[in-house]
Amino acid sequence: MGLQGPALLVLLAPAMLWLLPWPGLWLGVLAMLGLPWLLRRLPKALARRFPAWLRWLPEDLAFVGQLLYLNVAHKTSASFVDMLEERARDQPGRLLVVDASSGRQVSLGEMERRSCQVARAMGAVLRGTVGLKEGDVAALFFLGPQGISALTLWFGLSKLGCQVAWISPHIRGAPLLHAVCSAGSCILVADPELQEAVETILPELTAKGVRCFYLSSTSPTKGVEPLKDLIERASSDPVPRQIRAGVTNKTRALYIYTSGTTGLPKPVIFNHHRILFTSLTLRTCRVSQNDVVYTALPLYHAAALLACIMGCLELGCTCVLAPKFSASRFWDDCRKYQVTVIQYIGEILRYLCNTPARPCDREHRVRLAIGNGLRQEVWKEFLQRFGPIRIFELYGSTEGNIGFINFIGHMGAIGKSSPLLKVCGVPLHPHTLGFPLAPRTVHPPDGGGKQGYW
Repeated sequence: MGLQGPALLVLLAPAMLWLLPWPGLWLGVLAMLGLPWLLRRLPKALARRFPAWLRWLPEDLAFVGQLLYLNVAHKTSASFVDMLEERARDQPGRLLVVDASSGRQVSLGEMERRSCQVARAMGAVLRGTVGLKEGDVAALFFLGPQGISALTLWFGLSKLGCQVAWISPHIRGAPLLHAVCSAGSCILVADPELQEAVETILPELTAKGVRCFYLSSTSPTKGVEPLKDLIERASSDPVPRQIRAGVTNKTRALYIYTSGTTGLPKPVIFNHHRILFTSLTLRTCRVSQNDVVYTALPLYHAAALLACIMGCLELGCTCVLAPKFSASRFWDDCRKYQVTVIQYIGEILRYLCNTPARPCDREHRVRLAIGNGLRQEVWKEFLQRFGPIRIFELYGSTEGNIGFINFIGHMGAIGKSSPLLKVCGVPLHPHTLGFPLAPRTVHPPDGGGKQGYW
């Protein structure tokens, strides 16, 4: 999308002729639409005499048009698992995820097959050993290098209609116990490298009836079962849709936790509708199927898991997943995997600017940077050093109630207000300026749910 100026007027003219019976009126409307386009070509000193909302009207119209197009042309599936199955059926050989640390590559078809193995090993109806069923909650507790394995578990558990809680591997003791139990988890699947953290809370988990597993062939901890061989022995045959017959786009699917800076981490509920809508973020930022997206953010954050991984699944493009951020290795990874889109958050771009200058700083294919928390001075320095990269600055929080996107690329700003967006007043997309988003629920410590607006 992104139509501007004369092209936008040409497309709108027939609609004006059909909707407005008075020639003078529709000519006046076309003149009003053409005026901002002309203003953008006037000297800046003269253009500033006109209101800001009028100067940016073409961009606002193009952005709203893009949102309308996404909502009409891209019908969402009932669940994100349905979307995985559809993509895997249509393009099984398409590369979905690459692990930058090991070089392991997983196609859509392989992700589908391995997630079916997870479902068959753990599903009660499928006679799996673990015996999970629709509506059960499973907690995942993994380090970054196990990202692909954790994704496989997530998709497989979701095929059963289970809800999954992604828990930060950095919490310990009481916060970890609270994170597992507050989501109502009946099992915990952990990275064997996190043995010490699991053993610390194991007696309390056992007393609450939570079964614990390591994703390994053996278990060094009494009371924790190994899971890897069970999955490897399971069939990869497709899992019948009837197994999750009760799942709709309003069904709870995922729990992402708040940081815990104001108390214990709290699980925020994501239903399938919200996951699917968030997956349109990359498409909104003009990422295409031929792009390669690079993220070094942890999967227990919505930015990497939903906007990036799910965004790549929705588009059919490839995500390069780094287990952790490394400023010294960042651009080498981008060159190695021919990355065209990078994801950032917080001070990541400042860290890149603080690395020693190299002759190859501009030798890359990156054309877009998508994220949030970029200061104006870093924005300017980043472009001067690494080249003309289009930056889409976003704002949103896991438990927040609004989202912003700087779709005009104005340096140093999250976004802007527009009378046009205020007049629309409908929830078109999670990152529409000033729009209320989908209903959300945050679990308080007592395990109940408190309704709000996301």
